[in-house]
Amino acid sequence: MMPDPHKKLVVVGDRVLIAPEEGEERTNVGLYLPPTAVDRQAVQSGRILATGPGTPLSAPTELDDEPWKTTGAEPRYVPMQAQVGDFALFFRKAAVEITFEGKQYLVVPQAAILVLVRSEDPFENL
Repeated sequence: MMPDPHKKLVVVGDRVLIAPEEGEERTNVGLYLPPTAVDRQAVQSGRILATGPGTPLSAPTELDDEPWKTTGAEPRYVPMQAQVGDFALFFRKAAVEITFEGKQYLVVPQAAILVLVRSEDPFENL
């Protein structure tokens, strides 16, 4: 079955889409995981493929007495720390596994990410 070129994953809110890396003692980017983390699979790692826009913020004008009023204000977000291409170490229990176009991915809230490994060279992670 060929992938549908008209479909794409859109990550929402403060979540990230991760291509998981199989559990090992040492990750591809050189992080060493303690045996307790590997044995219990408390943490997992992977490469970030997409991020959501961030945590939505409500405008101060939305706190007025008439919440049914519609305003033309653009939504505002707290920006994401995670970026596409980062290598992430995150809590495994917080991840949700999905399959899209025959590939396995993980959707993880940014709050579940413990550390990010980011390269200064944007083409190094490709």
